[in-house]
Amino acid sequence: MKNIAVITPVSHLKGINSLLESKGNIFYLENNPSKIEVKSLLDIEKIDTIVCNPNQQSFKIDKHLLKNTKVSLINSCSTGLNHIDLEYCEKNNIEIQCHKNDYKLINQLPSTSELAFGLMVSLLRNIPKCNTHVSNYNWDYTQFMGRQIKDLKIGIVGYGRLGKMMFDYCKSFGADLKVYDPYKKDDMSNSFLLNHYSTSLEDLFQECDVISLHVHVTDETKYIINKDLLGLVQKGLYIINTSRGEIVNELDIVNALNTGKLTGYGTDVIENEFDDLTKSPIIKAMNSGENIIVTPHIGGMTIEGQTKAYKWSINKL
Repeated sequence: MKNIAVITPVSHLKGINSLLESKGNIFYLENNPSKIEVKSLLDIEKIDTIVCNPNQQSFKIDKHLLKNTKVSLINSCSTGLNHIDLEYCEKNNIEIQCHKNDYKLINQLPSTSELAFGLMVSLLRNIPKCNTHVSNYNWDYTQFMGRQIKDLKIGIVGYGRLGKMMFDYCKSFGADLKVYDPYKKDDMSNSFLLNHYSTSLEDLFQECDVISLHVHVTDETKYIINKDLLGLVQKGLYIINTSRGEIVNELDIVNALNTGKLTGYGTDVIENEFDDLTKSPIIKAMNSGENIIVTPHIGGMTIEGQTKAYKWSINKL
């Protein structure tokens, strides 16, 4: 039987423990284990399979963790894999399982797009600031004038599964929508989408009130949102990021907030999620009063979404 280390929380999901235990000998380290604790478990129990998820992982699964172990399979309940050293795993014949191409599953998982929409509404209507205001026994709406979604110009960067969902949510509220995705030009052939397609990121940043990011991290997309693009902004822009922290240059985001090019930044991700959070320029700026909302990578963290995803993931073992 497999010796399986589960290094992410699963006990809150009905039926997942019993499903796991039908697949092998299970060793649980669910409470945000350290890298040292995981390494010790891998060595002592001769673990051959790791079950993980990036959202509750404060370290990278890399050479220092895997060297001289029996691990031959890493099962990640995620589409993104920036929490794993893929190059090392490939060189050492360690199989990686994830949901990147599990389209039948991921098309049933709107949770991340729902969060993107929620972050947008929270920024546009100053919801966190209003909550703090009232918690201090104040009641003055005049300092919290927001924006309505109807007729607002909203740009969607990345027209894949999650971008399409975000498009539909915004459309139902009457937004004026634009889409940028150089890999989806063929999808824009019908007249409806053609009317919403933007030929360049530059145009999008010049025209829109809100831009929502829905792209994978690649060499092409890393730091794609930077001072050059932000310098084109004609009015205070809101940016929503539920992709990855590396999509934006975070120092440029903070500078754009300081200069007024950006009105707000709502993100579920930061670049160095596995490092010392006190060094994050985004969190520092938020704590200094900039109009930033940060959630701790909760995009897919719904009971319904996680239960479906973990069942699918574990059934691969």
